[in-house]
Amino acid sequence: MPRVLHPGPEAPGWRRRLHEVVFEADTPAGRRFDLLLLLLILASVGVVAAESVPELRAAHGPLFRKVEWLFTGLFTVEYVLRLVSLRRPARWARSLFGVVDLLAVLPTYLALFLPGAQTLLVLRALRLLRIFRVLKLAEFLAEAAVLRTALVASRRKILVFLGAILVLVLLLGSLMYLVEGEANGFVSIPTSIYWAIVTLTTVGYGDLAPQTAVGRILASLIMLMGYGILAVPTGIVTSELMSARSKIPTTQACPDCGAEGHDADARHCKYCGQRL
Repeated sequence: MPRVLHPGPEAPGWRRRLHEVVFEADTPAGRRFDLLLLLLILASVGVVAAESVPELRAAHGPLFRKVEWLFTGLFTVEYVLRLVSLRRPARWARSLFGVVDLLAVLPTYLALFLPGAQTLLVLRALRLLRIFRVLKLAEFLAEAAVLRTALVASRRKILVFLGAILVLVLLLGSLMYLVEGEANGFVSIPTSIYWAIVTLTTVGYGDLAPQTAVGRILASLIMLMGYGILAVPTGIVTSELMSARSKIPTTQACPDCGAEGHDADARHCKYCGQRL
């Protein structure tokens, strides 16, 4: 018999309301909360960036530290509220946003024991990923889902392609080492492989250049080959994009585990089975 998913006991009213505010971008209160959170994140990242300027740090160092502790306190309260609003907070805490939210507050506390740990505060910029959920950019979410599906479907083909490229640059680099030699700057096979990668990808730093006629002919062939090779992974992913199909996900978060990305007609969480 198929397993029946039961919604389980209803959460208290205060927990439901708290969940709507801190997790749901579809509600007016949740939208205001997340927009305020984004402004705080931007301000916090700006303070970290300003503190890295020696002149500003020398002039306003104590003020920067006080403001940073204020942001840390606010983000800590927000993190705790997210945990409290869920029936199974451990699942959300292990998710991408859960880990990012934790990393947003840890550096300040770690700086009390590990000098220099505050430089990790720039990780708060990762929280700006919430803008996709807050602004409810469904079109971007849908395109991101299609792109993710295409990349996953084409990963084996791309890995095989990269393996072939690795063998190719190894052969080309070794050949160029034999043709040019140490006298012309190709002092070793690894150095020649580096040159082959730079040339094949059409980057062309110019720090190494063949001096012999044979070397220049070989370099010309590698350059022309690079244009064709760069088109291969693009074609692979494009082919998968044409066949990828995905429903537009919503910004609704599960009240039990905090997971997002559910289909518009979903009635239960696809991760824990809780009723949405």
